[in-house]
Amino acid sequence: MQCDRTGATQTVGVFFCPAVHDYTNLINSKGGVEGRKIRAMEIDHEYKVPQGMEAYERHKKEGAVSILLYGTPHTQALAAKLAEDKIPGTSPGFGSAASADGKRYPYLFPIAATYWSQAAAAVKFVKDKLGGNLKGKKIAYLFYDNPAGKEPLPILEDLAKLEGFELKTFAVPAPGVEMGAQVLDITQRYRADFVIAHLFGRSPSVSIKEFKRVGYPLSKVVSFVWGSAEADLEAAGGGAVAEGYNTMQFAGVGSDYPVHKQIRDMYQKEGKPAPKEMASTVYYNRGIFHIAVHIEAVRNALKAKGANANITGEDVKNGFEKVKGVTLDGLMPPLEITPTDHEGGGWVQIFTVKGGKLTKSSEWFRAYPEVIKKHIEADAKKS
Repeated sequence: MQCDRTGATQTVGVFFCPAVHDYTNLINSKGGVEGRKIRAMEIDHEYKVPQGMEAYERHKKEGAVSILLYGTPHTQALAAKLAEDKIPGTSPGFGSAASADGKRYPYLFPIAATYWSQAAAAVKFVKDKLGGNLKGKKIAYLFYDNPAGKEPLPILEDLAKLEGFELKTFAVPAPGVEMGAQVLDITQRYRADFVIAHLFGRSPSVSIKEFKRVGYPLSKVVSFVWGSAEADLEAAGGGAVAEGYNTMQFAGVGSDYPVHKQIRDMYQKEGKPAPKEMASTVYYNRGIFHIAVHIEAVRNALKAKGANANITGEDVKNGFEKVKGVTLDGLMPPLEITPTDHEGGGWVQIFTVKGGKLTKSSEWFRAYPEVIKKHIEADAKKS
């Protein structure tokens, strides 16, 4: 596993990465996978690509059969290497949306809703909120001005034509802490009926504060997955400030799933306290989700070759393509990864800030699969 505990995205890594180890320890405490123990070897690459490349080479020498990737730049830098070395890598909630195409990217697995699927789901959510008809409605897209922020644009533009809404985009330059002008433009000049936000780092909390300051209802804002954590609400001034804010999630939120109790009980038996990182449930749960898919892929590989077999990266890649029906009692979506669909369906849930806390306000859903498919096929023709 690659991680960032000390670099630009450490606010995610310090919760996400411990969860990976906690879930691995839980599986090993129950006898492992088909009687084999899992080693989750972590290297902190500080969100720097050269360190990420070096980490990959070290893991490859150690005999890694799958790589838990961390970061869009790192995923892009390693995509060709993974295919060349026949080692599967995963990039849930980041990386490239086109990598959902298993034929074109045989060793890269997004395993969660890509930015294209998140854009489609956001439009579906807005449509439902605005009474089931978007004709003539004004939707603002507020995004961090980098490649990840721009990636959903083709989907949003396509859906604007399909559904008949007006789309206006508002870019926020790095480092994303100044957006007063954009929010004023959205709320007072453009007078948006709804805002779709795709922001990272410190910028989601800034957007919450700015919309609150100008009196725009946060119930008319839906955020992509990287503006959706407890830390974003705290940085904005607490849950009360963010009341009504809608957030998109690819793993469940909260610490009352059965797996949390199992982890707490495991450490209690060892005389250890419950992991403090569990309090940041959005990122902690994404860590559980991420490693759980790897472990299921390994399980599938061992079942196919025999519990004592020496499995390879290619075996685990085939194992990923058979992942189905693992939900951890609702913490995970109803993933079904296939040789052609490495995204697993593009499922999300919406959580809304109610009473100062993130509260589930939708079941798992996905939207406009035919539009996503069209863009994946068009992207494949470009290469």
